Amino acid sequence: MRAARLHGPRDVRVHDEDRPAAGPGEALVRVEAVGLCGSDLHWYEEGGIGSNRITRPIVPGHEMAGRTEDGRLVAVEPAIPCGQCPLCLEGHPNLCPTIRFSGQGDLDGSMREWMAWPSHGLFPLPEGLTATDGAMLEPLGVAIHTVDLAHVRPGSSVGVFGSGPIGLFCLQVAKAAGAARLVATDLASRPHRLEAAGALGAGAFPAEEGREAKAIREAVGGYGLDVAIEAAGVQAAVDAAVESVRPGGRVVLAGIPCEERTSVRVSSARRKGLTIVFVRRMKHTYPRAIALATAGRVDLRSMVSHRFTLAEAARAFEVAALREGVKVVVCP
Repeated sequence: MRAARLHGPRDVRVHDEDRPAAGPGEALVRVEAVGLCGSDLHWYEEGGIGSNRITRPIVPGHEMAGRTEDGRLVAVEPAIPCGQCPLCLEGHPNLCPTIRFSGQGDLDGSMREWMAWPSHGLFPLPEGLTATDGAMLEPLGVAIHTVDLAHVRPGSSVGVFGSGPIGLFCLQVAKAAGAARLVATDLASRPHRLEAAGALGAGAFPAEEGREAKAIREAVGGYGLDVAIEAAGVQAAVDAAVESVRPGGRVVLAGIPCEERTSVRVSSARRKGLTIVFVRRMKHTYPRAIALATAGRVDLRSMVSHRFTLAEAARAFEVAALREGVKVVVCP
């Protein structure tokens, strides 16, 4: 089979390798679609995320779907928690201290033709959903978990700061959760993302190093947003989120920053009595993501702007790193 491996920053190579064999409790999956995530781009551009670095040529990819040997089209949960530690038993497998994750550490990901994976992490897709749709269920799941943490209620005003795939899915999930007013930001140099947010019903504001907060507060009226979701991974978006939300509001940090530290303006956050929450991947979201997709409550297909073959994996990463589209998908 063929597999794409990331050898170091901006160094993606396609290799011929042996097909894996399924072990006890595993199924062999022929991979049909892999989405490139913002976290993949950290590994591609920087060689890692924070203290986690590339230590060997690794197969990336954790937004994935494919077909089992018996013909079932399945979405694949990328995380393998231990299932036995107190955090797993308390219902927080995403916080498991020994969790293994597709495309990181010692666990090769999905940018290859075949992968062996625990059967309990495979979710059959109903009629009408494609493999590419199945790959989009992972970023949708992150958005579901993010909106859960945001405590969005019917009638809420919600702002999303960063209109990449996660941010755009957050807009859709917040709307499905009952948000009455949506706003979104992104860089003026990425008008396609602002247009995508507008098409989902959000008032779109170009990001201006946090200065857009005043215009957002004025647009929503009152004291500001009920909820601010930061999905850009940059300090300016964090600042804008904190300044845009009302006293007593909630700020959810979903973006992955390049730096090891994120800060907030204490004079605003403390005086407003804000609740600030961090997002760690997702948990127990695949059934809900499938239900939202099959009910037509979210649009999976508008997220995909580029498709590449496995032989074009290096080019796929180059295009994704330019942020000229929305979601790049590789189809092994």
